[in-house]
Amino acid sequence: MRIALIGAGSWGTAVAGLAAQEASEVRVWAHEESCAAGINTNHVNPGYLTDYTLPENVIASSDIVWALKGADGIIFAVPSMHLRSVAKAARHDIAPDTPVLCLTKGIEPHTGLLMTEVIGEEIGHPERIGALSGPNHAEEVCQGALSAAVIAAEDPHVAAFFKDVLISPAFRVYVSDDITGVEMCGAAKNIMAIICGIAAGSGLGDNTLALIMTRGLAEISRLVHARGGDPMTCMGLAGMGDLVATCTSEHSRNRMFGVAFAQGVSLEAYQERRHMVVEGAAAAMSIAELARSLDVDAPLTFALDHILWHGGSIAESLEHLTDRFPTSEFYGINE
Repeated sequence: MRIALIGAGSWGTAVAGLAAQEASEVRVWAHEESCAAGINTNHVNPGYLTDYTLPENVIASSDIVWALKGADGIIFAVPSMHLRSVAKAARHDIAPDTPVLCLTKGIEPHTGLLMTEVIGEEIGHPERIGALSGPNHAEEVCQGALSAAVIAAEDPHVAAFFKDVLISPAFRVYVSDDITGVEMCGAAKNIMAIICGIAAGSGLGDNTLALIMTRGLAEISRLVHARGGDPMTCMGLAGMGDLVATCTSEHSRNRMFGVAFAQGVSLEAYQERRHMVVEGAAAAMSIAELARSLDVDAPLTFALDHILWHGGSIAESLEHLTDRFPTSEFYGINE
């Protein structure tokens, strides 16, 4: 069995290693030729997870046609801002019945589309596209730390296929049919992680972080419900599980950006320094836009969007949030 892994960032690299345990060959597409050369020569990605040695059956190229040729399954792991263009470039080399799994988390600006929907628009046959999400830091997964994820797909055979490819004693895989809920959770939790980072970087304590996480989970549940997903998904791996990991871990680029931002580091400077995309920053803009279009109350998302993209201050946004009068704890979910 051959798996094509489109994207050679940290998560794509870790998942390539997982897939290599079951597949006879994993072909990785890397945007940079130097990245592909490092994987092929030293079995190490020179840009990400540089302490991790990939299995020998993981090979790479900057030629996407080569990576896709003869693939029995395809996994997309590119940043959300590049997903559409990469899927478009790959469309003519993907057979209509090849199962596809999306690791990318986010909402497309202006369209409000989920990442699987973006891929589906470009390559067709969206029913064969699934999404994976959960509390998984690549730095721990690649070292064999016990972890778990959920794969959601409209077609149960797609979920079962990728479950068989990725599951191991250390990486537990559950399945779901709620693609909308799983993807909305995966995108929105990055927003809450940045806010938790800002709170921590501003010197606020554990009570505040618990408040942000729990009210953030309620906000995500309202968004999931309005978008047509199941709010119960927010209680699982893609929701609460990923939220806890992303809001508390030193591996979380979203949380760590929030800490740096509170200390005066700009988004542009942070991304350039870390050579990583802060997905929650883009999600703040696109999910705020989506929430307004769906008439969903999303105060935390609106606050971060205002701070990052509209010149608002942290103090101003905190004052606005604390001026709100608390109402029913779970409003907007079962209405």
